[in-house]
Amino acid sequence: MRALDPNRFDLLTFDCYGTLVDWEAGIIGAVNAACAQHGTAASDAAILAAFGDAEHVVQAERYRTYRQVLALTLERMGPPLSFHPTPSQCDAFAASVGGWPPFPDTIDALHRLGARFQLGIVSNVDDDLFAATTEWLDTDFDWVVTAQQVGSYKPDPAHFEEMAMRSGIPVDRTLHVAQSLFHDIAPASTLGYATVHVNRPSRGSDSGATPPAVARANAEVPDMASLADLLLGAR
Repeated sequence: MRALDPNRFDLLTFDCYGTLVDWEAGIIGAVNAACAQHGTAASDAAILAAFGDAEHVVQAERYRTYRQVLALTLERMGPPLSFHPTPSQCDAFAASVGGWPPFPDTIDALHRLGARFQLGIVSNVDDDLFAATTEWLDTDFDWVVTAQQVGSYKPDPAHFEEMAMRSGIPVDRTLHVAQSLFHDIAPASTLGYATVHVNRPSRGSDSGATPPAVARANAEVPDMASLADLLLGAR
């Protein structure tokens, strides 16, 4: 872990799914439900690998809503997992996002951090799906930038550019926090942001449900509670 001076920052921006929300549990649960309807089963690692292989490919084709991205992602995941999902199963997979739970330490950490810093979200999601997630997070974010609002998906820089424009807070006063090296740490670092990698243990490979990437954050923590301790001091 490289030292971070919390006095450098006014704004903390977060990726949501994988960082604040346990998307691995959500993905695995939703895919297992589809598999069961076809009489098949897949390991957690296989499900996450199939998701990581498919999602970013669909996102890179052209802008679609995240519901459409997830529906097409499940279509691509099906054959490697030995089933062919129906349209209704694809729709149910996309709709499941709103029910994915936060990690147990997320809410308390956000409340602690929000008492000192402004908080923002930069997420590859639709507005309505994130609105459902906010019911779980119990946090008032100062700014929220979604893929639907900018018409693209990270690692494209549009989320970060939009956040800087809306907040008026300079890059050097903003700390970006995320789980995905591919979607977040690599592009944010390239843009000049200080970054923290929330490197929780994955149920799959090291990169979990995201493609692998070569990037190094300014600091690495195992969870959100550790991030709050890093920036505020252990209580």
